[in-house]
Amino acid sequence: MVGTVYLVGAGPGDPELLTIKGLRCLEQADVILYDRLVNSELLKFAPKDAQLVYCGKLPDSHTMKQETINHFLVKYAKKGFQVVRLKGGDPFVFGRGGEEAEECAKHDVPFEIVPGITAGIAASAYAGIPVTHRTLSKSFAFVTGHQAGGKESELRWAHLAHAVDTICVYMGVAHLPSIINRLIENGKSPHTPIALVHWGTRKDQHTVTGTLQTIEGKVKEAKLSNPSMIVIGEVVGLHHKLNWFDEEIVPHLPVIHG
Repeated sequence: MVGTVYLVGAGPGDPELLTIKGLRCLEQADVILYDRLVNSELLKFAPKDAQLVYCGKLPDSHTMKQETINHFLVKYAKKGFQVVRLKGGDPFVFGRGGEEAEECAKHDVPFEIVPGITAGIAASAYAGIPVTHRTLSKSFAFVTGHQAGGKESELRWAHLAHAVDTICVYMGVAHLPSIINRLIENGKSPHTPIALVHWGTRKDQHTVTGTLQTIEGKVKEAKLSNPSMIVIGEVVGLHHKLNWFDEEIVPHLPVIHG
């Protein structure tokens, strides 16, 4: 018999944000292939005899190639195992879950998608920044900061500068100067509020806010690195009022205001 592959979103970091369905998948798994950004506390829910396979990826150093991950998903399922692919955030939001699902479909392996809470929403919320707001933001976009060159990329940033109220950028810290320049060059005000939320929803979450004009210096001062969610738009201004997590749950971490 062929097993089933469950592409499970682990959420952004706080283990309590895992869905009930995701928890049930973990509890019944024979094999779990998990990513670097998955909170290790979630692995405690796996059966004692479950096989754990680390698939962690660093920004410029892949522990396991995507093709190898795809191969393992099919291989273990073909052996009759119940396979959980545990991914940070949501499998279908910059998680390559679509590629893994395609691989399962290609080999006639049953699969299910178990959505997770993506960092664009959760990290922002834990920093007191709503991605939508009745008067400040009626639209938002999730984009990746990896692609910083080419005509297609330039056109995309030109549209983003005016088409949406709030922009959430994944994997963008290394390209922060380029992102800022492209937005300003395409008409975004240099005074537009921006926040970087480092390790969003975890106990060591750290938030830095400023404007497009000032944020680079503040990020360098805070020595901020990946993983950090970048949030751009007027809703960032609400961070000062709605910052419930940094100040109340982890008061020892400084919050640098712009």
